[in-house]
Amino acid sequence: MADKERIYRISFINKGEAYEIYAKGIAHGDLFGFLEIEDIIWGNNTSMVIDPSEERLRNEFKGVTCTFIPMHAVNRIDEVEKTGVAKITSIKGSNITPFPTPIYTPTNNTDSAS
Repeated sequence: MADKERIYRISFINKGEAYEIYAKGIAHGDLFGFLEIEDIIWGNNTSMVIDPSEERLRNEFKGVTCTFIPMHAVNRIDEVEKTGVAKITSIKGSNITPFPTPIYTPTNNTDSAS
């Protein structure tokens, strides 16, 4: 029996949005604190309907052979049977809280120490 190729669904936060991509290879990588993702899988181009968020992801990762994502940005990694649609969703109003949240909040203090 031939070994089945593994497919991973990786969910992570980037620029205030939730990204979900599919890849064939993930590892802890050589950069400390980063997850290495290789061989990103995209949906097939044979359908007439194009998902705008997947197209935006394709453009963002165009020409990328390997990407490094900070471990603290990763929400979840699942090994799945088959690929789905890569997507970007807004996290405003959702139950996703980016980690780490800011400890210090900016103040509106306009006084300057002179």
